[in-house]
Amino acid sequence: MRTLAIDTSSAACSVALFDGARLVDAAHHIIGRGHAEQLLPLIAALPGGGAADRILVGCGPGSFTGVRVGIAAARALALGWGVEVSGFNSLALVAAGRADHGGGPCVVAMDGGHGEWLVQSFTAEGTAIGAFASLPSASVRGADPGALILGNRAAEYAAASGAGTAHDTLPDARHAMTMAADATGLPVRPVYARAPDAAVRA
Repeated sequence: MRTLAIDTSSAACSVALFDGARLVDAAHHIIGRGHAEQLLPLIAALPGGGAADRILVGCGPGSFTGVRVGIAAARALALGWGVEVSGFNSLALVAAGRADHGGGPCVVAMDGGHGEWLVQSFTAEGTAIGAFASLPSASVRGADPGALILGNRAAEYAAASGAGTAHDTLPDARHAMTMAADATGLPVRPVYARAPDAAVRA
């Protein structure tokens, strides 16, 4: 079975195509903005145009616009190809890359916008420990001295807590097949850290 994995929840526009658990090809571009313009061409450049038997897409938490772009593309491709689409926790995708940095339990610390960080802990097997938190950066405390900290706010998290080994990383679709089972199979809808800034008119 071929699987197309997509994550656009951060500054990275990341896609990967798998045959079973084997990585066929991938693209991981750090673009900041412009996911809507770059995502579909990245998928089209994969072998066979990225066509797969199922699609996995990052549902956040993360960039409000980026998450929506990824989900919209995944739904459209799933409809066109007649395949199933499932969501996953984008913070868990960061944690799935822990083997590149020695493995073991980890803390993921990502920029949540508005001066807040998205923080979630994971076991050595990649299982989430509780729900993610959206924390003001000034309130971060308490990492274990030997903690592995991943994410684009890893260094700041380690400095604020006074402990841990930090690695600056972003969600990378190449790690999608090593995510823990509890991170996948989510409903295909955005996971937000807070309510949208725009309010519905009364």
